[in-house]
Amino acid sequence: MQNYIIRRIIHIIPVLFGITIITFGAMHLAPGKPTDLMTDMNAKVSAEAKNRLAQLYGLDSPWYVQYGRWLMRVARLDFGASFRDGKPAISKIAERLPATLLLNILSIIFILIIAIPIGVISALNHNRFIDRAMTVGVFIGFSVPAFWLALMLMILFGLKLGWLPISGLHSLNAGDLPPLARVFDGAKHLVLPVFISAFTGLAGMSRYSRSSMLDTLHQDYIKLAYAKGLSRRQIVVKHALRNALLPIVTILGLSLPALIGGGFIFETIFAYPGMGRLGYEAIMARDYPVVMAVGTIAALLTLAGNLIADITYALVDPRIRYK
Repeated sequence: MQNYIIRRIIHIIPVLFGITIITFGAMHLAPGKPTDLMTDMNAKVSAEAKNRLAQLYGLDSPWYVQYGRWLMRVARLDFGASFRDGKPAISKIAERLPATLLLNILSIIFILIIAIPIGVISALNHNRFIDRAMTVGVFIGFSVPAFWLALMLMILFGLKLGWLPISGLHSLNAGDLPPLARVFDGAKHLVLPVFISAFTGLAGMSRYSRSSMLDTLHQDYIKLAYAKGLSRRQIVVKHALRNALLPIVTILGLSLPALIGGGFIFETIFAYPGMGRLGYEAIMARDYPVVMAVGTIAALLTLAGNLIADITYALVDPRIRYK
């Protein structure tokens, strides 16, 4: 197991290297340059001044030369400074990363708490009314665009009813609130972002849970457990559910890219101060150092999530041993 983990970590390096090359190349192929936003709105800026500005930021070299310089800096854990405000890109991410991790962790917990019981109940009531009703609900969930649902919920609960805030992580007066009230204020701000972020994976995870549970209930050892006279609850909880969780663990790890990628959309919609919103703002401003830093950290978190899923898979099922 230890050798497997070491090999997987080594394999992450070329994958991460390839992701950074694609991101860097796509970023430079996109129309517009960082200097355009600084100079286009000022008619007095000459062409010579634009060239000097490009030289200052190292944008006058071919993209592969710029990538080589960026790679040498990253080897020293230096992602460069933002073109917008001059702050180190890694420090800007450090400010936003906790909020993104909080959102994703709560989304995963919400998915597990809701999706697995829905899948298990649906499997135990196969082809009955409750199974069909849950199936219809799941397919409706598949069909509804998450960004549209986010806007509708913002209008309903934020503007019409006034129950929940629709932007940010804290209220403007959060610093003046008592500790318990500050926690409650943050929780209210998280309700809609967490629900929408989890909504994208909730429908699919419940279907996987149902399918896995149905397959497990038809195994021979389950029939043997019934023959021994065990109660249905013992069979479902102690025998079927644990084995049915195996593919769910893997799928959960593979769903991390969707959660992190969706953060760019949902964090922007809710003005959530996370890494996704920072990446969106950097893309719009052509802030290359911040874009590369956000893309690299997001890719690293995704690859780490897949590795954790494989390790968890072995822990859940002792029969699995990686060599």
